[in-house]
Amino acid sequence: MSAPGYDYIIVGAGSAGCVLANRLSASGEHSVLLLEAGGVDNLPFMSMPLAFLKTCTDPRIGWGYMSEPEPHADHRRIWTPRGKVLGGCSSINGMLYARGHALDFDEWAALGNDGWSYRDVLPYFRRAESNWRGDSAWHGADGPMQVVAHTPDDIIYPRLRDAAQALGHGSTDDYHGAVQEGFCLPELNVQDGRRGSTSTCYLDPARGRPGLTIATGAHARRVLVEGGLATGVEYLQDGQVRRAHAAQEVIVAGGAFNSPQLLMLSGIGDATQLRALGIEETCHLPGVGANLQDHASVRVEYDLAGPYGFDRHLRFDRIARTVLEWKFLRRGLGADLPVSGMMLFRTRDGLDRPDAQTLITPTLADARVWFPGIRAGRGHMLSTANVLLRPESRGALRLRASDPHDKPMIHFNLLAEESDRLFFRRHVRMARELIGNAAMQPLVKAENRPGAQAQSDAEIDAFVRWAVGTAFHPVGTCAMGTGDDAVVDAQLRVRGVARLRVVDASVMPRIVGGNTNAATIMIAEKASDLILGRAALPPAELPAGTGFHSLQRAAA
Repeated sequence: MSAPGYDYIIVGAGSAGCVLANRLSASGEHSVLLLEAGGVDNLPFMSMPLAFLKTCTDPRIGWGYMSEPEPHADHRRIWTPRGKVLGGCSSINGMLYARGHALDFDEWAALGNDGWSYRDVLPYFRRAESNWRGDSAWHGADGPMQVVAHTPDDIIYPRLRDAAQALGHGSTDDYHGAVQEGFCLPELNVQDGRRGSTSTCYLDPARGRPGLTIATGAHARRVLVEGGLATGVEYLQDGQVRRAHAAQEVIVAGGAFNSPQLLMLSGIGDATQLRALGIEETCHLPGVGANLQDHASVRVEYDLAGPYGFDRHLRFDRIARTVLEWKFLRRGLGADLPVSGMMLFRTRDGLDRPDAQTLITPTLADARVWFPGIRAGRGHMLSTANVLLRPESRGALRLRASDPHDKPMIHFNLLAEESDRLFFRRHVRMARELIGNAAMQPLVKAENRPGAQAQSDAEIDAFVRWAVGTAFHPVGTCAMGTGDDAVVDAQLRVRGVARLRVVDASVMPRIVGGNTNAATIMIAEKASDLILGRAALPPAELPAGTGFHSLQRAAA
């Protein structure tokens, strides 16, 4: 029996893959096969925003990845959840919408990636979104993905705002607008009270199109390459090895871990490493799996002085009412996240954009439902997630074996660079200044992590090594560029293999200063035009005085 043929085969139905499936099948002129190793996104409470931590930790919809022991983080293995389900990580993430700073994309262009400056990509951000503010120079109003405002609490938020102002931090009403730093409220990808994954926003509207085939439980084994040309994909489904052929292109959209893994399994990567595993070389590309970046993150935690945190909402009768309100009305606390505020700021002078993000939440990850007199709650707590937006440390992903079902070896190499270690000394102290400000003092009882005893550089360094993790934003392992280590060009075509592209967070040459889901969706929106041979959307005309072009001028 001959293998079925399609115009396009997309490997991975995640944040990028669902976008591509929608856009490539929209005209009805093309046949598209979308392969997803996981299943459908229909587990109980998956779509409930408040339940995202339960979703994120559910082993039924995750790849179960852990890093190798991290040499600069007390040799700990770092948990790194990835979604193995329709929608990928957009189906398990925290739904916070943050594109990154304008200068991040100008930096991509300055690295030789024509067409990826901020003015070039802003129209694709706008095309993707339906923003609560409506149409403007910065935002779209009729895209597939809803972006909604977060509703602040009335106890912690106003005091945080006052504390930030007292410490000299500015504020912004729109961290994607003219002022892209300061104290602010996060925005969320929530679709009519439900999680706004790309499966919900992009794939569901495309279901039923005669040209779109969605195959779940389909684990890709390798890209088929003949004479330097990608011709199809081999995958395992229902215990059988199957093949599908692509008349136009194969598009790998597995994310920063699975995309380089699949390329290497297909013989595309560092030839020496591949030969050591018995994999026949198809194309020597040493940059495959290199350049791994993620946002390192450290939490500083506090006991609150009274019932000011989210714990008060977790009493069994109150949380039951919240769940029922969400289930039947799609509103209330269940349709939002427990976040008190966010800051994007610079930890030192001389920077052209923020290097730090602090996300303040009135609860901890291990909070639990409680019953008066029977089971105590976790307590009223406050947590600051202190994130390094632009790490200098670089990691790598390597194959463990030639078996497609063996997990790859993930080396983040967190804190390898001294600049990253110095950053956290500054950031931990700045987080303490924020929560220790007089405006917050009536609410705060004591710091419990790391505790007031950790004051010296050495003590803070030791705490950071013990506590550091990531924000679950891996990128860069199939980087776009022009140098010898680049994996794809500015058209996202794999160098040395025709009719093969990578479209996901792995192509980012530098990590953006924000949660990476929005930028990944933008990449897929732009890639759909590249793949179909359509003219790019016209570059954005920015309002006068925004000054987001310093890197482009320097490059020129």
